[in-house]
Amino acid sequence: MNCPEFGIAVEKSEFQSIFTRLRKILEPYSETLAVTQDTPERYCLAGGVHPAHKTPMPVAWVQIGKNYVGFHHMGVYGFAKLRNGMSGELKARMQGKSCFNFKTADEKLFKELEQITARGFDDFKKTGFMSGNNPSGASLKPMSRCAKK
Repeated sequence: MNCPEFGIAVEKSEFQSIFTRLRKILEPYSETLAVTQDTPERYCLAGGVHPAHKTPMPVAWVQIGKNYVGFHHMGVYGFAKLRNGMSGELKARMQGKSCFNFKTADEKLFKELEQITARGFDDFKKTGFMSGNNPSGASLKPMSRCAKK
């Protein structure tokens, strides 16, 4: 992937390796959540039930974008306390309230993200939001944020 207007040349293989590492953060949760998308560029987990639509909601996903690899975790959005104590370096990677963007691998930040992800899923479970692969028996078709745009 090249961005000559900015003098940046980023190899697609770099993004693929970042994607693979971030995907590994989410994989352990695939036993209790539904994998709604699993491609070389996007991996999405859904769980819990949307109160109005009665369908599983996407709760975490990783995807390769044009200029970065994005890691999304709705726990960071839903539980503000997860942002407390977050390193300045990781906060600098935040886009919005639940997305972290990476252009280069940073194992220190990936480890921190692993801890935040675990705490976020624990908080979801404690509040009763997530309880198994397919709560309610709702359709497990890819949801809006997990579906490829």
